[in-house]
Amino acid sequence: MLGFGLSIEPQLWALVFTMVRVGAAFIAAPVFGAVSVPLNVRVALTGAIAILSMNAVPIQAPGEVFALATFLAVAAEALVGLALGFVLQIAFAAPLVASEVIGTSMGLSFASAINPQTGASTPALGQFLTILLTLLFLAVDGHLVLVELVVRSYELLPPGQAWLAPGKLQNIALFGGYAFLAGLLLALPVGFLLLCLNIIVGMISRSAPALNLFAIGLPASLAMGVLALLVGMPAMGDYMLVIIREALDAAQSLVLG
Repeated sequence: MLGFGLSIEPQLWALVFTMVRVGAAFIAAPVFGAVSVPLNVRVALTGAIAILSMNAVPIQAPGEVFALATFLAVAAEALVGLALGFVLQIAFAAPLVASEVIGTSMGLSFASAINPQTGASTPALGQFLTILLTLLFLAVDGHLVLVELVVRSYELLPPGQAWLAPGKLQNIALFGGYAFLAGLLLALPVGFLLLCLNIIVGMISRSAPALNLFAIGLPASLAMGVLALLVGMPAMGDYMLVIIREALDAAQSLVLG
C-alpha cells in the first residue's frame, strides 16, 4: 500500500521513479530531446536507461506515492536531469550564435529553415552548423557519455539527496555565457575575412561614391563567405570538438561536482 489505499508493484514504482531523472535529462539534452524523435522511442529509451541505472546502482524509491516527501523527491530528480541536459543544450546554442554573426555579414540573415532539433525557425547556416555539431557529437560517442553521466549521477547524487545547491544553479546559469563565447570563436575565421572584405568595400565606396555597392558588395560578401566557410571548415570542425568536450566536462563538474 503506497498511500490513499492504492497499491502498486514496488519494482514498477521504482522504475517510474528512476525514469523521472533519466527522462528529464533526455528532454533537455540535444539529440535525445529533438522534436523529430518519436515519443514512444523516447519513453522506451528512458525505460531502458532507467533499468540500466537500477542494475548499476541500488535506488530506493519513496515508500508512499502521494506524500509531500515523494513530491519533493520527484522534483529533485527532475531538477538534476534537467540540469544535465540543459548544460549540453547551452553548448549546442553556439552554432546559432555563429550563424547569426556569419549570416549577417554574408547577407544570409534572411535565409531561414525549420530546425529539426527544436522545430523552430533558425538561420539556414545555423541549421547546417547544428547538424554538423550533432554528427560530431555522435561520432565521439557524446550520447554514450551523457548516458554514463546520468547513471553516475545516482552514485554522486542519490535520490533523496539530489537537491542542487544554489551555488551550482548559479554556476549553471553563468555557463550560459559560454554559448556566446563559443559562438563568436566559432565564427572568427569566417567573420575576420568578411570584416576585411567590408573594409575593402568601404574604401572603394569612399574612392568611388558613384559605385553601386549593393550590386557589388552583396555578391562579393556572399562569394567570400562561401569561400571562407570552405577554407575554415576544418578549423571550425576542430573547435566544435572542443565545444563538445567542454560541454561534457561542464555537465559533470557543474551538476555532479
